[in-house]
Amino acid sequence: MSADLSVARARDAADPRPLVLHVMYRFDTGGLENGVVNLINHMPADRYRHAIVALTEVTDFRQRLQRDDVRCIALNKPPGQGFWLYPKLYRLFRELRPAIVHSRNLSALEVQLPAWAARVPVRIHGEHGRDVGDLDGRNRVYQRVRRFYKPFVSHYIALSRDLGDYLTGPVGVPPARVSQFVNGVDTQRFQRSRVEPIPGCPFDPATHWLIGTVGRMAPVKDQLMLTRAFIALIGQAPELRATARLVLIGDGPLRAQCQALLDDAGLADLAWLPGERTDVPVVMRGLHVFALPSLAEGISNTILEAMASGLPVVATEVGGNADLVTRGVSGLLVPAADPAAMAAALLRLARDPALAAAMGEAGRARVEQDFSMRAMVARYQGLYDTLRGHNAASHKN
Repeated sequence: MSADLSVARARDAADPRPLVLHVMYRFDTGGLENGVVNLINHMPADRYRHAIVALTEVTDFRQRLQRDDVRCIALNKPPGQGFWLYPKLYRLFRELRPAIVHSRNLSALEVQLPAWAARVPVRIHGEHGRDVGDLDGRNRVYQRVRRFYKPFVSHYIALSRDLGDYLTGPVGVPPARVSQFVNGVDTQRFQRSRVEPIPGCPFDPATHWLIGTVGRMAPVKDQLMLTRAFIALIGQAPELRATARLVLIGDGPLRAQCQALLDDAGLADLAWLPGERTDVPVVMRGLHVFALPSLAEGISNTILEAMASGLPVVATEVGGNADLVTRGVSGLLVPAADPAAMAAALLRLARDPALAAAMGEAGRARVEQDFSMRAMVARYQGLYDTLRGHNAASHKN
């Protein structure tokens, strides 16, 4: 055992604050992971300690944590079912003795069984969104898996009405064991007084009209649809070739495919695909409209960040997107996998700048009223406090 690890364990053992152990598949750039970082960074440090367990790996994304007392642990799990990992998880839970284990999404649900075996008092599981293999929640295998682990979960958190209905419906979780929370956004970090150039971007927002999206470029996010919509937009309104520009922020398997579509259409000079960026607030301040073409979503952090930045939003009507975007007020909703509908919505905003500006203002007001970071942290902290109190009371009886 290293001296540093011994010191860390001694420090943890002497710390009276209850420990919340956040478990996820991978701790890397993503909306789910960003939500965990925001929760830890903004929750009062005197209430809870926090640690992060990634079943696979912890990346440099950990540098977004602003507290120096958060331990990050990578278990390097290979693909597939992780039954063999149960003894290691059991020993980890017994060693750390968390007051709460909080897992997120199906890929981390399996930790609930060893957490129960290790007698972790409160075991929370969060459903944050769907994957490309279960866009509508009808995958029977996934339903059976969730029902198998249901007895080991103390309480569930659903990040949209759609996910809450899924848990209380096909999965069969009693409604009393499900809370519906929405994410919060840092309205100080995401705001703007004017449109500003994006560092490194070849387009000038003073003369160009920038359509942008931010997210990992994976099939469920469907940036290919947005790329096709942009190509259709230029085809329908050739005059926009002089001003309309596409900004795709993120990296992943769809990046090269989007670039190939643009190349084939002869529109590569109208798009910018720089890969992943860590300065998302700066990116948002340089856009004119935010588009989200996802096939599935829980509650999208990037929609909230765009609304906080005063951007009109054009999003697919999936998951929790309609919980965030008020149709015709703060943005427009279109069917998933429908480039023509996305192109029509973008054209409407391009031809009506006053409407786009009004939608951006309405989105900012909605975020300030309903989706503040303070409100989100209060919801999670209140649930943690309540469940720990109920657990203590049950042990007394």
